Amino acid sequence: MNLDELKNNPRTQYLAQEYEKLLKQEAELEALLAGDASLVDMVTEERSGISIQKEALEKQIADIEKAEVEEEEFPNVIILEARAGAGGDEAAIFATQLVEMYQRFADSRGWNTKHLDVYTLEIKGKDVYKLLRFETGVHRVQRVPATEKNGRIHTSTASIAILPMRKKVNFVINPTDLEMEYSRSGGAGGQNVNKVETAVRLIHKPTGIDVRSTSERSQHDNREKAMQILTAKLQQLKEEEEAKKYSGDRKAQIGTADRSEKIRTYNFPQDRVTDHRIRQNFSNIEGVMLGKIDKIVDALQTGEVGEAEGSED
Repeated sequence: MNLDELKNNPRTQYLAQEYEKLLKQEAELEALLAGDASLVDMVTEERSGISIQKEALEKQIADIEKAEVEEEEFPNVIILEARAGAGGDEAAIFATQLVEMYQRFADSRGWNTKHLDVYTLEIKGKDVYKLLRFETGVHRVQRVPATEKNGRIHTSTASIAILPMRKKVNFVINPTDLEMEYSRSGGAGGQNVNKVETAVRLIHKPTGIDVRSTSERSQHDNREKAMQILTAKLQQLKEEEEAKKYSGDRKAQIGTADRSEKIRTYNFPQDRVTDHRIRQNFSNIEGVMLGKIDKIVDALQTGEVGEAEGSED
């Protein structure tokens, strides 16, 4: 047990300080006994009490450390990002609807949400990454668009990226690799929003990845938020590369968290949602689009592969 590290952690600081006090009391008892052997019974009793207190503190510290490890693997904050794919305006509409679907699902779970822009949503809540981590990939919709006059079914796509906001990352972003742009935030927020250049766009030159944050009130806060999102994107890119490298060694792989992988089809004429990875169909597509995706999410957690008849390739 490294007390110095524990004292630097706000969650374990108090427990570490109490543990340190008990160690000092033990040392004082040893010194007392060394000076007077007749005190052995008293010292033994005191030691026993201290030992019980130490064990209780050790358990509390172990529980906190276990929770932190799990939180690092499955953070309670994510960035959900949608991007329109093939299909023009219909794809853009579908991307927006997917964001709304996830926001409603988050609301039903009691999670907190914040729009960073039209297609980007920050979600905070217990188990948010654990439950939504398999949503990354290409989502396909088959339906008759509102603008279609001849009743033809169109196929459009949108991609979803789930970015866990981890506290620890194993790489460093070189400041010289960044290009930063400032602009005025659009949308609601009062006169100050439109007059001051608070919106921030960050471009990571080596990868071409760019992020934008407009949701915070100040330029500084938007810059910090943009940096967090960029870090999460670069981390995801690294994890995708690692997953592809070792994917052949995995028995039943639901997905590689690759945004280019087609994962699900929403077929409106047949009232069917098909998840291609677990080969399962789900009905009540209107309910699904209203955020009722619990059955799909639960099925993905178990990873059970079904036999979905009529599922599209």
